[in-house]
Amino acid sequence: MKHLFPILQWLPNYKKEMLWGDAVSGVTAGILAIAQGMAYAMIAGLPPVFGLYAALTPQIIYVLMGTSRQLSIGPVAMDSLIVAAGIGTLSVIGIEQYIAAAVFLALLVGVIQVLLGTLKLGFLVNFLSKPVLSGFTSAAAIIIGLSQLKHLLRIDMAQTNQIHILLQEVVLNISDTHFLSFGLGVAGMVLIKLFQKVSKKIPAILVVVSLGTLLLYFTQGQLNGIRIVGAIPVGLPKLGIPSFDKNLLVDLIPIAITLAVVGFTEAISIAKAIEERHTEYEVDPNQELIAIGSGNIIGSFAQSYPSTASFSRSAIQDQGGAQSGIASLFSAGLVLLTLLFLTSLFYYLPIPILAAIIMVSIFGLIDFKYPRQLWKKTREESVAFIVTFVITMTVGIPQGILFGVLLSLLTMIYRTSRPHIAILGKIKHTEYYKNINRFQKDIEVDDRMLILRFDAQLFFGNQDYFKKELQKHVAHKGKNLELIIINAEAINYIDSSALNMLEKVCTDLKETGLQIMMVGAIGPIRDIIYDHALIQIIGSENLFIKTSEAVNTFLEGTVVTAIQKKITHQNLTVTNVTKNIEKEY
Repeated sequence: MKHLFPILQWLPNYKKEMLWGDAVSGVTAGILAIAQGMAYAMIAGLPPVFGLYAALTPQIIYVLMGTSRQLSIGPVAMDSLIVAAGIGTLSVIGIEQYIAAAVFLALLVGVIQVLLGTLKLGFLVNFLSKPVLSGFTSAAAIIIGLSQLKHLLRIDMAQTNQIHILLQEVVLNISDTHFLSFGLGVAGMVLIKLFQKVSKKIPAILVVVSLGTLLLYFTQGQLNGIRIVGAIPVGLPKLGIPSFDKNLLVDLIPIAITLAVVGFTEAISIAKAIEERHTEYEVDPNQELIAIGSGNIIGSFAQSYPSTASFSRSAIQDQGGAQSGIASLFSAGLVLLTLLFLTSLFYYLPIPILAAIIMVSIFGLIDFKYPRQLWKKTREESVAFIVTFVITMTVGIPQGILFGVLLSLLTMIYRTSRPHIAILGKIKHTEYYKNINRFQKDIEVDDRMLILRFDAQLFFGNQDYFKKELQKHVAHKGKNLELIIINAEAINYIDSSALNMLEKVCTDLKETGLQIMMVGAIGPIRDIIYDHALIQIIGSENLFIKTSEAVNTFLEGTVVTAIQKKITHQNLTVTNVTKNIEKEY
């Protein structure tokens, strides 16, 4: 139960000292959820009240089942755009059928996400490396932050998540700037930063929201042109089984798959970014899939359209001092109270103040320090950061993550195809065998021996590299070479393709008169060797625990002890050799 409902893990340890930070950050995120929910619902082509429905039920379900304690679930801009683009291409007649399709879409998305989580496919998030996450988070923060300029400047701008179009829209419409709105927004940002600098205990965002609302309330007719939230529809969502048109089911499935993957990618990226600032818990990708998917499924029975984690609201909860999921309960509670009783309180809330809150909070997610460190230390990973950052800003948020992941995979494949190989030599006056390139002055090199260590699994992707490197070093040793020792300490797996290559290479080398030994093979590798012809080619007497044992046997004819033989030859395939060794022992 604790695994399925992580709230049971942290709630018993909840302390009253945590309540203030949870309450302030949760209420602030809730205020933003109310305004954003209505705006995002309109982007999705739905009546504004459906944004509040999406900010209510899924958020409560996530508190019970999610593993991140600062993540805020609800409607987001990207998913809303996908909903509008997806359903807009279908043969939907009338607003009622459109609403039914959007709500049923939430059910489909939830089912797909829960299925992925149940099948333990959350491991795919492991391919989201830190450079990819950092590039995605920073770029998405810039895009979302700059998208608020339309509210800050009160200008008309096309809805886009591509920075060049966004900046072009700003330049084209900058002459229409409403300076009262701009001034109010800038004042809001300055006050938030000022309050935060004075004391972290001051609920800066909540204070600024209150001041902005009071200002517009007492100067109703005097501050002309400043947009306010306005009237919020009253009433709870109707509960019921989502209805749908069977003819649309096949068309909705591709949209649902897209939303399920994009939604989870957004959520896990935010959760992982926040997790780095918290050591008290770990995010479980599989449970996140189940939690977000369950929120979408149950939410669909309460008129919710597809929801996921919000960048801006999660940033507000994290930076506002939230320490547990109680913050999200405060946020959902405020949405609930607003639907029932508090619509009038938010009527005069200025839109420029909301834009200021989003911009201050979201730009806190931009990491300037990490990319500089990455560039100095690891250029390859810097490329992954830059590609993810640029693609996210210029093409789109999901495309940025996709290209970043693909680049990370390509980098990983390249590294595994050309792993580290070391040629070993004996450290003077010791029995240690180390990389001759690292210990050049302390190494004794014997031209009669080639000791090669392969630092990776040996499989079809790097077998040719292993073969070429071995042949190159054999040729470099020349005619004096008598013994090849393969140090297998770092090899944890050999696939069938690589095994066939080893058998052929070892056979060819033995035909030239070279002796072959293998040292340090772990149990699973010994099992593979004994299950195939390689043991006959190398010879069981040429398997050793340590490199020094193999060298001493070659140089001095030293006989290994019975216990050394037992350890060296122990494997799951019981052969006559191991039986005889056991008798001897």
